[in-house]
Formats: sequence, structure tokens, C-alpha cells
Amino acid sequence: MTTSAHRLYAGASGYAFKEWKGTFYPEQIKPEDMLAWYAERLPTVEINNTFYAMPKATVLAHWAEVTPAHFRFAIKAPKRITHEARLKADASADSVAYLYKVLEALGSKRGPVLFQLPPFLKKDLPRLAEFLSLLPAGHLAAFEFRNDSWFDDEVYALLRDAGASLCFSEREDNAPPPLVETAPWGYVRLRLEDYADGDLASWAERLAATGWQQVHAYFMHEPTAPGYAHKLQSLSLAG
Repeated sequence: MTTSAHRLYAGASGYAFKEWKGTFYPEQIKPEDMLAWYAERLPTVEINNTFYAMPKATVLAHWAEVTPAHFRFAIKAPKRITHEARLKADASADSVAYLYKVLEALGSKRGPVLFQLPPFLKKDLPRLAEFLSLLPAGHLAAFEFRNDSWFDDEVYALLRDAGASLCFSEREDNAPPPLVETAPWGYVRLRLEDYADGDLASWAERLAATGWQQVHAYFMHEPTAPGYAHKLQSLSLAG
């Protein structure tokens, strides 16, 4: 997983999909065995169900127990922070503190925390600055802005000062944002339905050319996602 430029963690957005049986998973695999199987083959997973409910420490501790030492979990922040409180510091402070406290159950396997904002939320520098001040040391926070007003130098400067990463999201429904390095590590979401080998090779080269020491890259939760992640991982190794 290591190149001269960075360490790549490539995975999928989720792992518990019955649609993957017969392609990635064995036909008869039990749901409770999926994570261990997944983690033997890929180094990371992005957990999206935490968007709908705050994670439980007991569940996180179990995940840490059944995965290998090198494995990393990326956690999507609950919508109560991003969509209900909309990053307002006074409304989200308690939730942010609780989230990071619970995530301690993952130990060294805690990776980035993704704060995905709603498309209707436009650039608000004071709000972002106050929210960033809530984040604890070692937060590994990534921000996925889905309104174009956020993509400017003032926002990038705030993220750099806080050591937060600007998430790059390649989606079918919009032009991709700029690939801007605001932290020593990167967070990339590759959301297209189809990636040819040439596309993945281009992404491997593009990521290797950054200054990031570590990159987390996640494919959409389609049956093709594990194969794409494995291919990108292999291309990074080959580089």
C-alpha cells in the first residue's frame, strides 16, 4: 500500500450488502461475518449509516476487534451535525464532542471523519471557523461541500489552519470540485458507476502526484466497488 509519495487506503462506502454475495462475498456468508471477510481483502471502509444515527461504542469496539491491525474506518458524521445543526457551533458542540468520544472505541483503527454538507448550505466563513474550533486534536476531519460557493481560497485557508481536508467527490450529477490539498492527507470519493482500468490508472497517478502522506479513497456502494478499490490499491503498489 505504500508508494514513495503516500500510503493509499482504498475501499468502498459500506460493506454489508447482500448484493455482493456471489461476486465479492461467498453466496452463503452470514451478515455478521461480512466485515471480517471484507477487512481481509481491503484496508478501509467508509461507514455511512452513522449519518442517520450516532454510532454506539459497543458496536465500534466489536468492529475494531474483528479487523486486522492495519485496517481503518472512515466515519460519516451524523446528519444532526451537518444537516440539522448545519455546522452551527452552539447547536452542534455537544454532538461533536460526543461523536469523537465514542469513536475512541475504534482505537488506532479510527480514520477520517467525513462531514458531508447539504447542497443548499452556502459558504459561511464565520460558521465554518467556529465549527472548526470545536474539533479536538487529531480530528482527521474531512469536509465534503456540495455547494460551489465553498470552493474558494478563503475556505481553503480556514481548512489548512485547522488541519482539515477538503474532500474531493467525483459524482455523476455535477462537475468535480478542484483537487486542493488543505491537509497532509487526502479524502477522495469516487462516485461514478463505471471506472475503466484506464480511469483507475489515471487516478493512481493523480493521487501519487499529490503531496499527501496518506490518501483515503472510497467507491460507491455498487457490487463493482470492491474490485475497483482492489485495482486502485494494486496500481498504487505498482507505482
